[in-house]
Formats: sequence, structure tokens, C-alpha cells
Amino acid sequence: MAAITEFLGTGRRKTAIARVRIASGSGKITVNGRPFETYFPTDTLRMVVSQPLAATAMAGKFDIRVNVQGGGPNGQAGAVRHGIARALLESDINLRPTLKSEGLLTRDSRKRERKKYGQPGARKRFQYSKR
Repeated sequence: MAAITEFLGTGRRKTAIARVRIASGSGKITVNGRPFETYFPTDTLRMVVSQPLAATAMAGKFDIRVNVQGGGPNGQAGAVRHGIARALLESDINLRPTLKSEGLLTRDSRKRERKKYGQPGARKRFQYSKR
């Protein structure tokens, strides 16, 4: 039995976490068991997800299986992008300068600020009445 070599990458963005597995294949991308075209309905999100593949010219060389949880569509797309970039790096260390210069290996650490007590949101205050 020949073992299929899979490369793993974990991507995170906001509250979304994506576990990405890439194996050599025809370029099929599956997200949570669905084709990536149906999972990410807009062209913008699809472009974000396929950015690491376009930057490294690996578009048709890998089959990608993604398991993503948490967050919304934008956060999930960002997490998948980060995971794919990390998995590509696992497969070939020589891709590092390309991925790094495109900023695809950097974890976007921006998160939602917590709501504080005594006010309706993170920064918004209740209306002040002088009289």
C-alpha cells in the first residue's frame, strides 16, 4: 500500500480556524465536503482563497481538502488562504521567499474588540445628558 503524501497547514483569521491538507492531484479544492465554488459564493472570496496558488504557480498541481470552523465568510476565506500558504511551505521550502513577499505567511492578528461594561459597544458610549 503506497502512502499518499499529504502536507498539513493550519490557518487562522479572526475567529476562524482552517485545517488544510494538500496532496498532489488535479487542482480540486473541497471545503467542508463541498466544492469550493459553492462554499465561497463570491469571486472576491474565491480569489482570496486561491491567492497562494496563483503566487506560486501551483494552481493545478494539488488537490486541497479544507476543514474550516468559526467566523464568517471573510474570516474563513482568510483562514483558508493562510492554511494553504503554510501547507505549500511544508511541501516545498523554496516557496518561502515568494509567499513571504506576498504577505501570505503572516497571521492577520486583528480581532473584534470586546464590549466593555457601562457602554453599549466596545467604544461607543451611552448618550450623555447634561440636564
